[in-house]
Amino acid sequence: MDAVFPDLKGASVFITGGGAGIGASITEGFLKQGAQVAFVQRSDASDFCDEMEGKHGVRPLFLPCDITDIGALKSAIDHAAEAHGAISVLVNNAANDKRHETLAVDEEFWDWSQAINLKAYFFACQAVLPGMQAAKGGAIINFSSVSYMMGNSGYPSYTTANAGITGMTRSLAREFGPDGIRVNALAPGWVLTQKQLDMWADPESLADHLEKQCLKEHLAPADVVGGVLYLASKVSRMMTGQVMVIDGGVVTTG
Repeated sequence: MDAVFPDLKGASVFITGGGAGIGASITEGFLKQGAQVAFVQRSDASDFCDEMEGKHGVRPLFLPCDITDIGALKSAIDHAAEAHGAISVLVNNAANDKRHETLAVDEEFWDWSQAINLKAYFFACQAVLPGMQAAKGGAIINFSSVSYMMGNSGYPSYTTANAGITGMTRSLAREFGPDGIRVNALAPGWVLTQKQLDMWADPESLADHLEKQCLKEHLAPADVVGGVLYLASKVSRMMTGQVMVIDGGVVTTG
């Protein structure tokens, strides 16, 4: 059964990458709570919006946007705030974990990777913070990953960004806590989105990863949604500057 968070009803929620993979599950999770949801994504999400409207009787606001274009990202956030009111919940979810080898990385790839996986997160936070200050509160959830905690190889720029997201989250939580704004990170494990299944989830890799988990069941996008809703809700009102891990028990914190 889905938990209900009454304070999320009517909340103005903005999600990056909210039309596919984990992001799509997050969008639907907030719609079920009665929130007003806007999201950005580079690829067309019209079919997904049609599906959500058919299932829940309300259509999320889809704003096509490449989040590496900071001006376009800020404009999308402004548009969402005009449509739904000042953003009260920001979920920085969009990311790209394209595999790469250290010795093959050039400046162009590095800058592209950081632009998607870290820079856009910072400027999305910057864009919503004044409205949250005026409202004397708000919640920001920045998606990281357990990849950097595990010391995984194969995508060093991505894991560098993950670690940076954690540091940024803690600094923003400290700076904007006096305004009643909470900033937390959520670090999923290996969530088997369609992209993961298509590109990297071969039987050997799946078996190896499952061996690392305490819970012997692979994660699906829906398994992350409850943690996002909890961090967005005032149920977690005294939780900030933290990293919540949802990975089936691969890494430990504390």
